[in-house]
Amino acid sequence: MISWDDFEKIDIRAGTIIAVKDFEKAKKPAYQLTIDFGKEGIKQSSAQITAHYAKEALLGKQVIAVINFPPKQIANFFSECLVLGVYDANREVVLLEPTMKVENGDKVG
Repeated sequence: MISWDDFEKIDIRAGTIIAVKDFEKAKKPAYQLTIDFGKEGIKQSSAQITAHYAKEALLGKQVIAVINFPPKQIANFFSECLVLGVYDANREVVLLEPTMKVENGDKVG
C-alpha cells in the first residue's frame, strides 16, 4: 500500500500528441511522441503502441502521462514522460485518454 502523500508525488497530466516518428533504434517496435502539456511544456516519450495505433491516428490525440519522472535514455533518445495505458490480453498497450477534450496540462486527480 502507498499513502496519499505518495500518490500526490506523481504528476499525471493530459497532453496532446503533436508529432509522431518511428523509433527505428528501439529494441521493440515503438514510436517517438512529442506531446504538448500546455504550461507544463512540450515533452518527448517513447511508446510501444504500434500494435493498436497508426502514426496518423495518434496526431491530435489526447493522452495521459506521468510527467515528473527523470528523463530516461532509450538508445539515442531521451524519454521525458511516461504515457499511460492498459495492457490488453496480448500484452499490447491501449492508451488511456480523456473521454472529453480537456486543456493540455490538466492534472489527473
